[in-house]
Amino acid sequence: MRVLLAILISCSPLLADLGQVRAEPNLEKRSRAALDHAEQALKESRRAYADGNLQLTTELLEEVGESVDLVEASLKASGKDPIKSPKYFKIAEIKTGSLLRSVEAFSRDMNDADRPMIEKLKEKLQDTHDRLLQAIMTRKKK
Repeated sequence: MRVLLAILISCSPLLADLGQVRAEPNLEKRSRAALDHAEQALKESRRAYADGNLQLTTELLEEVGESVDLVEASLKASGKDPIKSPKYFKIAEIKTGSLLRSVEAFSRDMNDADRPMIEKLKEKLQDTHDRLLQAIMTRKKK
């Protein structure tokens, strides 16, 4: 038990809040940190839902959505062409796809009455994933 507690305490600085993620000056690193934050918030929302805390679950799901918005905004603000510099765009596309699958699994595990709280997030993730994929695969007309 002490070992687990020590691990949690030592890892807690790694779990940045969204404000710290927004403070990252490198836009590409910010997008990656926002993706990591979204994954962590989704895990925490599952735990909160399992504990019966619907208010916290809703807040954490909104935080996942805000993180995904930050990913897309950061990549767009970087000014890089996804065709010429696809690294971070591809990472974001893969992770948003993974997040989408996780959210869909979470939705299936939820009670039918609670599912509407997650539907907007599923749509947002799908739209973001589609836009990222489109940016990577489509050359802009000059």
